[in-house]
Amino acid sequence: MDFELRIAREKLDKEQRERKERAKLKLERERKAKEEAKKQRDAIEAAQRSRRLDAIEARLKAEQQMGESLLAGRGIVFYKILEAVPFQGSGDKIKLPPSCFTELSNQGAFDKGPMYFQLSLVHQEDSSNTKDEKKENSRTTHSGVLEFTADEGSVAIPPHVWSNLFPVDTPMVPLVEVRYVRLPKGTYAKLQPDGIGFSDLPNHKAILETSLRQHATLSRDDVLAVKYGEFTYRLRVLELKPSSSISVLETDIEVDIVNPGVESERTDQYVLKPLVFGTSETGSVEEGNYMYYKFSIDDDTWEKIVSDDVKIEVKIGAETNGGDTDLYLSRHPLIFPNRHQHEWSSHDVGSKSLILTSKDRNLGTGTYSLAVYGFKGTTKYQVSVHVQENSKRKAGQQAMHSASMEADTVECRNCKHFIPSRSIALHEAYCSRHNVVCPHAGCGIVLRMEEAKNHVHCNKCGQAFQSGEIEKHMKVFHEPLRCPCGVVFEKEDMVQHQASNCPLRLITCRFCGDMVQAGSSAMDVRDRLRGLSEHESICGSRTAPCDSCGRSVMLKDMDIHLVAVHQKN
Repeated sequence: MDFELRIAREKLDKEQRERKERAKLKLERERKAKEEAKKQRDAIEAAQRSRRLDAIEARLKAEQQMGESLLAGRGIVFYKILEAVPFQGSGDKIKLPPSCFTELSNQGAFDKGPMYFQLSLVHQEDSSNTKDEKKENSRTTHSGVLEFTADEGSVAIPPHVWSNLFPVDTPMVPLVEVRYVRLPKGTYAKLQPDGIGFSDLPNHKAILETSLRQHATLSRDDVLAVKYGEFTYRLRVLELKPSSSISVLETDIEVDIVNPGVESERTDQYVLKPLVFGTSETGSVEEGNYMYYKFSIDDDTWEKIVSDDVKIEVKIGAETNGGDTDLYLSRHPLIFPNRHQHEWSSHDVGSKSLILTSKDRNLGTGTYSLAVYGFKGTTKYQVSVHVQENSKRKAGQQAMHSASMEADTVECRNCKHFIPSRSIALHEAYCSRHNVVCPHAGCGIVLRMEEAKNHVHCNKCGQAFQSGEIEKHMKVFHEPLRCPCGVVFEKEDMVQHQASNCPLRLITCRFCGDMVQAGSSAMDVRDRLRGLSEHESICGSRTAPCDSCGRSVMLKDMDIHLVAVHQKN
């Protein structure tokens, strides 16, 4: 009996424990469900609150942008986010879609003068860059407008604006914010080249002025690319007045060009190192590279050259242990002579020199550039420029020479020299055993037997050389060279072509003073008769007020105007 009662009691206790456990689990599930429901309600309320705040912030931002646009555009509101696409153009003028033309025209933007736009890079939400990187890489610049022919939804950007907007990397989808703004006319700009050498350019401020004619705006921290022939110099905008962004159209700007910092010097930029008469400079040049120097001939030195009292000697002493150099010389404004463009050159093996006298029609007062070109290997050299006195003829020298010619002489049948008749037999016997005459047509030089083995002539031009020099001569003078304009010439013809006929040759514009490409023939027949190049024909079409009457006259017609109207020569 007791056993049965114990079994029943244990069974009852077990059932009670199970009921309590189930009730506890039920309460736990209900509590968790209530907590989850509360979290969902809180999340929904937070999302709704965030959306309300975002809507309020977007409305406030839109109102702020509208106010900024009204302020910046002086009553004209134009704001677009467009995809940037590059196009090859000069200057800072962009291309916008036709719809932008309609929108701006409806607001009367064309009646307010030149149009300027602020361009800012738009960062996408999924960009992996941090906020600091975005802030560092974010750029804002300004531009004018070239035309309204871009595809809808895009803005065509020239290289200058593109490099300033995307200084590091171009995003997958480059989005640009384009905003219409009004800019004040600039009065002052401070620029800094990123490497030395820009100040060496002749009349570098005129070159900068010519480059700025292709621009409508300048912004602080922009990098301005200035081309001079085949070289490009980059100048950073450090300071502008009266604001950080200015218009450069129809205004006079005071420009300061400061020296580049040591940390910003570029190693790939050619530099003109000064040479002083009578001193030497040492250096090393690798194959295919140039080292440049400059020296000047002043009025006093030129007077001595004209009177044949002195001459200029340019000399290079080079080590010939596997390397060799070439020497090129030019007068400014050609400041960087090379294999194709120069006025004097020397290609001797080893040491070489150039003698400049008053007979050189290209010689005169001014600055000259000297190029040491690495022809083969790495060569150590020593370059110098000297003013040497000419040796004067001694008194009675001409009379003595005439008296010797009148003596009884006979021509040697071997060397063709005139020998006194009393010793002609002895001379011919010695001469025929030790000397030989070069059989090449037009040469006739008398050589020692041991020298004749190294005496060779070029098969193309017939010039005489030592056997060790013919290889360099063939490579320098007879290897075909391709001009950037497409034609192929040998060296001498190439130098003549690039000095007078090549449309890509550099000339000094008579109107802007810049060193520019000549281009093809002028379109206007009258300009061709005047000898104007394509660039000069366009550049000379700019107008300037006449100093006498104030009338606006094209620069290329100013001389005719002065003669015809004011009778001035």
